[in-house]
Amino acid sequence: QVQLVESGGGSVQAGGSLRLSCALYNFRYVNYCVGWVRQAPGKEREALAVSNSFGVTTYADSVKGRFTVSEDRAANFLYLQMNNLKPEDTAMYYCAADHYRECSLFTLLGYSYWSQGTQVTVSS
Repeated sequence: QVQLVESGGGSVQAGGSLRLSCALYNFRYVNYCVGWVRQAPGKEREALAVSNSFGVTTYADSVKGRFTVSEDRAANFLYLQMNNLKPEDTAMYYCAADHYRECSLFTLLGYSYWSQGTQVTVSS
């Protein structure tokens, strides 16, 4: 079955960087969407970025210009490079995947496949 395994979280000071990795097992790269979501304590899940089969990525305003999504399809990896981190970026981060013709931040929270999540903590 499809399995997403995430790694790379940790603690960093404000202004620092982290890269999250997401390994996608048994996922078919046909008409697919992959993305990143976070959830801070006491807050709702927030869709951060979603990429389609053509490599086009849409970012939420909260992370645009600071976060970058990339893929290594040959190795079945999805990455989230996070730069200039802020304390408000502290949250559990998840990667997600599904099969759609169109990919949107609005539908990301309803994707079928999810990672276990990794904690990112940014101190001031």
